[in-house]
Amino acid sequence: MSRKRAFDRDTVLEIALLEFWRHGYEATSIASLTAAMGIRPPSLYAAFGDKRHLFEEVVERYRRYDFSSRALAEEPTARAAISRMLREAAASYTDPGHPPGCLIFSAAVNVGPESADVREAMRGIREAAKAAITARIASDVAAGLLPEGTDPGALALFYAATIQGMSAQARDGATRRDLERIAGLAMLAWPGEREGTPDEHPPARRDAPDGHPGRGRG
Repeated sequence: MSRKRAFDRDTVLEIALLEFWRHGYEATSIASLTAAMGIRPPSLYAAFGDKRHLFEEVVERYRRYDFSSRALAEEPTARAAISRMLREAAASYTDPGHPPGCLIFSAAVNVGPESADVREAMRGIREAAKAAITARIASDVAAGLLPEGTDPGALALFYAATIQGMSAQARDGATRRDLERIAGLAMLAWPGEREGTPDEHPPARRDAPDGHPGRGRG
């Protein structure tokens, strides 16, 4: 008969997620993971294979709370979707309930050649997100909701860079209010947007799928 695991898989996965989020992929060791998770290395290997496969599960878990894809799917226009993405990024990246910033942006920033596959995997996720923003903007251009001549790729690149910069600023100690100011200024770059005071009023706070307010993840 197989021996029953002495730990809850979801619980230890959440702990591992926070470890990778806090320290990055390469700086997070098996020793630090098992200490935080409260399990022995053989149990980790038996349950998850190795550090690389554990990280893959962590990333998939993290992406369940992706506010960007929800905004693109739920909002009526690209402008509304991107404005929501920026506001929710400001809330998520500064939420005291977890490490600052975005795991996808920060986990594989400083990795050596032996972890190049991890860096490329994170890059692939970011490129897919940028492509989704581009497609949403292009759809609005085709529908006549944006001026002719709008470059969807360039606009998507600008907002992807803004969101990535907001993550970095949060890790450097920026507050939610700081990031909301960045979000408001960034929306002034939207084609056809009139100059004036940035919209600094965030949308109503939404509950994340796990029932914890403010736990949306980028």
